[in-house]
Amino acid sequence: MLVGLVLLVGLFGVVVQVLPGALLVLGAIAVWAFVTATPVAWVVLGVAVVATVAGMVGKYVLAGRHLKGAGVPSSTLVWGGLAGIVGFFVIPVVGLFVGFVLAVFLAELLRLRDRRVAWRATLAALQATGITILVELAGALVASGAWLLAVLLT
Repeated sequence: MLVGLVLLVGLFGVVVQVLPGALLVLGAIAVWAFVTATPVAWVVLGVAVVATVAGMVGKYVLAGRHLKGAGVPSSTLVWGGLAGIVGFFVIPVVGLFVGFVLAVFLAELLRLRDRRVAWRATLAALQATGITILVELAGALVASGAWLLAVLLT
């Protein structure tokens, strides 16, 4: 039951991006596998590791391709990430989002000197963020589903 609760917290963490959600999911499954120590548990742990690593690698590859196609440089995302962290502490609840969007827009506006193009780059960065969340969530859901299936069948 406790592992299931940690998995739910981890899945929530993947979506909200405040907790290291996928790692929480993998950690909970690893603890369960070591405590259970059955062949099924080890197979589930293997599936969870593969799904989590695939999700973590896949999110960077797919988001990077999306951003490269939109012409958004990595430095813009660094500024957005830094401002998002500051915003998280300055404006409770929505500061991460507000800081990220504002910084990406301003960085692109300074770089490109065109408001429309800067806004399109900002939207591309938001889409890339959505892609990372969905891909990481898919990996965490596969890992959680493997655990749930093993628990239900044993």
